[in-house]
Amino acid sequence: MSDLNITALPNGLRIVTRRMPGLHSATLGLWVSAGGRDERAEQNGIAHFLEHMAFKGTARRSALQIAEEIEDVGGYINAYTSRDTTAYYARVLEADTALALDVISDIVLNPAFDQREIEVERGVILQEIGQSLDTPDDIIFDWLQEAAYPDQPFGRTILGPAEKVSIFGRGDLSGFVTEHYGPGQIILAAAGAVDHDAIVRQAEGIFGHLTNRHAPARDAARWHGAEVRRVKDLEQAHFTLAFEGPGYMSPEYHAAQIWTTAMGGGMSSRLFQKIREERGLCYTIFAQSGFHDDTGMMTIYAGTAAEDIAELATLTVDELKRSVDGMTDAEIARAKAQLKAGLLMGLESSSGQAERIARSLAIWGRVPDPAESAARIDAVTRRDIADYAARLIARHPAMALYGPVGGAPELERLSERLAA
Repeated sequence: MSDLNITALPNGLRIVTRRMPGLHSATLGLWVSAGGRDERAEQNGIAHFLEHMAFKGTARRSALQIAEEIEDVGGYINAYTSRDTTAYYARVLEADTALALDVISDIVLNPAFDQREIEVERGVILQEIGQSLDTPDDIIFDWLQEAAYPDQPFGRTILGPAEKVSIFGRGDLSGFVTEHYGPGQIILAAAGAVDHDAIVRQAEGIFGHLTNRHAPARDAARWHGAEVRRVKDLEQAHFTLAFEGPGYMSPEYHAAQIWTTAMGGGMSSRLFQKIREERGLCYTIFAQSGFHDDTGMMTIYAGTAAEDIAELATLTVDELKRSVDGMTDAEIARAKAQLKAGLLMGLESSSGQAERIARSLAIWGRVPDPAESAARIDAVTRRDIADYAARLIARHPAMALYGPVGGAPELERLSERLAA
């Protein structure tokens, strides 16, 4: 048997496993193709609320029993919600993989949605929303997303607004499950000390009776690009600038990763060296790329003093322009090495492997070998990087500012500087 195995049940649920020799533990979970972007306006925040409620009891287990059954064997259980996906997973020892699958499948398929527990968790989520609002370098990314993709699901926050979270009820939660948690939207992924055939047999008994159903079509993301500026008396001025990037399926996918890493992916990156090391204008500055099926976003973030915000913004734009023709072979080689090392290091853990094989199967319908991914990174040329950079900065950006940012340049002025 290969270390990577994929099986599809007749109802559409897919099972992907990777056995990792030498490991005595495993990560196993369910990755559901439903997240924040699948919500209607009145549902904003329901996917995340549902993730929380999965741990609050089922027909067979109380909330305490869910935690105890995994932790009694030394395991770990968690979940997350993104714009595209909700994942529920556990890490356990080899002998406990069947238990992990039983617990994870139970919380996803049979949530109790007890009204008392709904009220308790509502309070927890409202506290989480409040904490986010009190964290400038967290909330600013929600405002940036909204500025880039206004008036559409892709631009809304994952947590949702407090006024909507305050009124969600049992019917809202169960309705979202009915719409989006069909077997065709679920991938069961496991990595580490796993037996593919045993997992498939158990999964057939748990999921085989489910009937596949088509989830509502997603709205395509539509980039707009605008400015959000919120002046407040804070210690730092927070600056974010974003451009529409490619999605996972784009031929520019790897060029985007390399360029972003070279620009702001580490201490040797252009933005870090120019703006922090040479000018001392900030403590934190970075660039990152996010990818989705139909779009992507390249984001730059920095925190600086109020009197330095204008200089930081203009220097950032100047470095973006310089990258079109000025990216050196050494910078590109370093960025490629960082990406390949990050890929391989991430695959040394069962959690990293499970995440990768689940997401790869959801995106591409297959799991590329790490050597294939590394070869695609290596195949990107300096010309490819220059062409990508030129196309990227020619697009209308989005910007979010928070804190003592009255002295920051307007977005239109920065756009004009980019185009000059």
